Amino acid sequence: MQFQVPQFVEVEDKIFGPLTATQFIYLAGGFGFAFAMWLLLPLWLAIILGAPFALLGLGLAFYKVNDRPFINALEAGFQYVFRTKLYIWEKKKQKVPSGDDFIIPGQTPKEDAAQFAPAATSNKIKDLAWSLDIKDSIYSDRNQK
Repeated sequence: MQFQVPQFVEVEDKIFGPLTATQFIYLAGGFGFAFAMWLLLPLWLAIILGAPFALLGLGLAFYKVNDRPFINALEAGFQYVFRTKLYIWEKKKQKVPSGDDFIIPGQTPKEDAAQFAPAATSNKIKDLAWSLDIKDSIYSDRNQK
């Protein structure tokens, strides 16, 4: 049995000519508010109050920020402005020099580190060898039975 899998689910359908439903609603809202201002107010005041809403409707319908709708950028901006912010400041602690921090003349820090390196590696090798001995004894017990 074959099933058809929908493709291009992220693309909105064009309902009103070349416009999607959301684009049409944004344009209708912005220009509808501007038209209402034109009917109710003198022309100069209608332009001052209605033009920003018409431009907002155009921006919401067609403008994209980083290939995402403008409404997402507006939402992120409002959340940034109105949400509480957490500022964390941590005072840096200054290290007080001790006798171990001073370099002995004639000895470099690399020589100092090299003194401790063989002991650290020998412990790791002993631990590894011990774990291998354990595993060998388990396998040898199984093979002897």
